[in-house]
Amino acid sequence: MTTAMHDVAPVGEPVFEVTQPVVEWWMQHWMDAATPMARMQLAWMETVGEAIQHEAEFLTACAMSSERMAKCFMDQEMHKDPATLGECYHNMVKQVTDAHLTRMGKVTELSNEFRERVWEEL
Repeated sequence: MTTAMHDVAPVGEPVFEVTQPVVEWWMQHWMDAATPMARMQLAWMETVGEAIQHEAEFLTACAMSSERMAKCFMDQEMHKDPATLGECYHNMVKQVTDAHLTRMGKVTELSNEFRERVWEEL
């Protein structure tokens, strides 16, 4: 009975060779399922990156407006004329408002762009 066990050929290598095409097929289709998710995540990350860029542009506009306002306050001539100081303040507020409206317009476009990117991936 023990001699019959020794007569059996090793099964490790031939089984591997026979099943290799099945394993390769499975790996290919398994990765196919992961690829759309990765592309959708990439689309989401691109959209987040664009949103961060818009926020950075807005913060830059705010900083520039604040700098201009500080210069207005430091100018001794403007302290003598409240109308000029008020005009400087209104210009600063207009710049921040315009930057905010531009930012909001870009952010609303992001939603549509994101949907288009996701739809392309589907």
